[in-house]
Amino acid sequence: MPALLDGLRILVLEDEFLIAMDVEQLCRDHGAAEVTIAREIVEIDGQTLSARFDAAVVDLMLGGVSTLDFAARLRSEGVPFVFASGYSDPDEVKGSFPDIRLVTKPYSGEDLIEALAMACGRVASA
Repeated sequence: MPALLDGLRILVLEDEFLIAMDVEQLCRDHGAAEVTIAREIVEIDGQTLSARFDAAVVDLMLGGVSTLDFAARLRSEGVPFVFASGYSDPDEVKGSFPDIRLVTKPYSGEDLIEALAMACGRVASA
């Protein structure tokens, strides 16, 4: 069975360095071809997301700034993604992104990878 994220190019939007490193390693362990970490949205502004990334892991808050507008951009460009956050009030997210999985911190790597693979259509939903 091929790795869940086999060959995918993944964007990790995460401002906590250690978490970002963990997620990068997890993605690589599950077959990701390329993992790009961005700690601020400005690092990837102006890029065509769908041309660079096959999927994304998005923290809801980066340095106190909401990433929901960025998530809307991912959605409009057709890039599958999951939210990963310690943010405790998911109502706003569920309202704007009812179909996007929110993996809450501290999360297990398996949960995150499975959610990402599911978003990419690589795993049937449970």
